[in-house]
Amino acid sequence: MSKDIQVSTSHKGDIAVISIKGDVTAMTGEVIGNAYQSESVFDSPKILLQFDKDCYINSGGLAALIDIASEGRKKEQKIHAYGLSDHFQKIFKMVGLTRCIPIFSSEEAALEDF
Repeated sequence: MSKDIQVSTSHKGDIAVISIKGDVTAMTGEVIGNAYQSESVFDSPKILLQFDKDCYINSGGLAALIDIASEGRKKEQKIHAYGLSDHFQKIFKMVGLTRCIPIFSSEEAALEDF
C-alpha cells in the first residue's frame, strides 16, 4: 500500500527544511534527492529533514537518505531529522545513519541542536 510522496522545502532562518510525507522508496527517493539538490537547499550549512509521522521507509528509501548523508558529510553540512516513528528510528540506528543524521524527538529539539 504505497502513499504518494510529497516533498517540500522551506527555511527557518539559516536552516533549510525538507518536509517529507508518504512512502520513501527507491522510486520516491529521487524526489527527496532533487529537493536536497535544489538551489535553496544544496548550499545550506544546516538541513532539517522533517518526516511525517506516517512515513514508511524501505531499503531503497534508506539508500537515498544515505546518499544525502554522504553528500552532506563531504560538504560539512549538519543534517538533523525528526518525526520518525520509533520503528524507523531503530532502523536508522541499525544502519548507522544516526552517526550522520541525528534524530530528535521534536522540531524544537532539532533546531536547538544546530
